[in-house]
Amino acid sequence: MPQVTPLPLKQLTTLRTGGAPARMIDAHTTEELVDALREVWAGGDDWFVLGGGSNLFVGDEPYDGTVIRILTNGIETLASPNPGHVRVRVQAGHNWDDFVAWTVETGLAGVEAMSGIPGTVGAAPVQNVGAYGQETVQTLVEVELFDEGDENPVTVPAADLELGFRTSVLKNHYGDIAPRRAVILSATFELEMVGHAERVVRGEQLRAALGLDADQAVSIQWIRDHVLATRARKGMVLDDADPDTYSAGSFFQNAVVTAAFARTLPDECPRWPVAPDPNPVQVIALAEFTGAVPPLATSEPDVKVSCGWLIEHAGIGKGFHLPRSRAGLSTKHALALTNRGGASAAEIAELARYIRGRVSAEFGLEMQPEPVLIGVEL
Repeated sequence: MPQVTPLPLKQLTTLRTGGAPARMIDAHTTEELVDALREVWAGGDDWFVLGGGSNLFVGDEPYDGTVIRILTNGIETLASPNPGHVRVRVQAGHNWDDFVAWTVETGLAGVEAMSGIPGTVGAAPVQNVGAYGQETVQTLVEVELFDEGDENPVTVPAADLELGFRTSVLKNHYGDIAPRRAVILSATFELEMVGHAERVVRGEQLRAALGLDADQAVSIQWIRDHVLATRARKGMVLDDADPDTYSAGSFFQNAVVTAAFARTLPDECPRWPVAPDPNPVQVIALAEFTGAVPPLATSEPDVKVSCGWLIEHAGIGKGFHLPRSRAGLSTKHALALTNRGGASAAEIAELARYIRGRVSAEFGLEMQPEPVLIGVEL
């Protein structure tokens, strides 16, 4: 068993908080990862897996449990049943942006707009990571999954993960335990073989973010380069020299609200309609069926609203920090809570509570944290 001397979690998380766990295991292969999980589950100890540490907010006290670091690596190319496409199976510990860079170099489209997102491939399906109109759900085919307490891993289709806006059945949301306690061992994606030629960008949100006309053609390398530059300007590409990147990315996720609630917000608040289910299912009990199918009830689609805009218009600007606190908002991005250098988890939590309360008081919206919180309360 590859047990190692535990490192303080502040050295392994991008928010740079967290004490050392009681026990730490480094899993460099799938076999080591499976064996480590079996042992920890059999012992009944508290545990969690750690990839890139970019979506974790860990408390100051030492963690009384086992941390398993997923350090597996590798990409395998597979055949696809769909012409013009290829499938790739990627190990869970593989760096996400390294994977995206590989797809672009290989001429495969489907994840290039998610360039620069920190973390590992195994973490991407857990919260259905996305950027500029691309999301994991659009290309994910299946995952190799090991459910807690089971004998062996299983291959699970993407549909079984119930991927939604920054969520899945595998994610621990603040205040809730994930419906399915399991660890991703690998993920398989289906990507389009487009080569390196220029082509028209399909996604309206991506075109808008990159300033492209509807019929303007660019290569996937051009998209990657410009997405990385855009994210860097927002302090969303990890850089040891820039404290604005000492964060967990967007600390609060943009809220999906009803159309009626969205109308209570100022007209200037950016918003985007959430696409309704194109194939709604209507179930009619056989005993109640009269031979006629009633029309489906229709409703306005939900709306995604910008929590960054709400924060700033609640009077909390970029670079804000509480007196004598070493935690503050990024100077570039109002959704990123940052560790300005040596901040404790308590300081970051205090700032998060303050911002959350101000937005709630001003707009009646309770923002939800996006990172997984371990040993921290807001």
